[in-house]
Amino acid sequence: MKELTKAEEQVMQLLWKLEKAFVKDLIDEMPEPKPAYNTVSTIIRILEKKGFVGHNAYGKTHEYFPLVEREVYTRSFMKNFMRNYFSGSFKEMVSFFAKEDNMSLSDFDELVEDVKRDLENENQE
Repeated sequence: MKELTKAEEQVMQLLWKLEKAFVKDLIDEMPEPKPAYNTVSTIIRILEKKGFVGHNAYGKTHEYFPLVEREVYTRSFMKNFMRNYFSGSFKEMVSFFAKEDNMSLSDFDELVEDVKRDLENENQE
């Protein structure tokens, strides 16, 4: 899966939140200073070409919706991130962020328990 640029990701975050939207709706949700209509429209068309976004046409107006789920993109992005920065090692990544965030032992223990619980729940499904 292709990685999104910062601008593309901003638009996708809004589409995931809104589920479907016209360009005007996306611009309304963006912080000031608001980008130009043509800028957002161009980004949406790029996202369509990349296969992230689909649309319904109502005359000359298009309503856009995500074709890729947020979780699917997040999983792909994180796998690439781990491969590019941590040699594909989840352990190295967690260790890095634990050190960077000055994580306490109790916070780390809590994280381990959360992960164990999540894995047990997945195995039961």
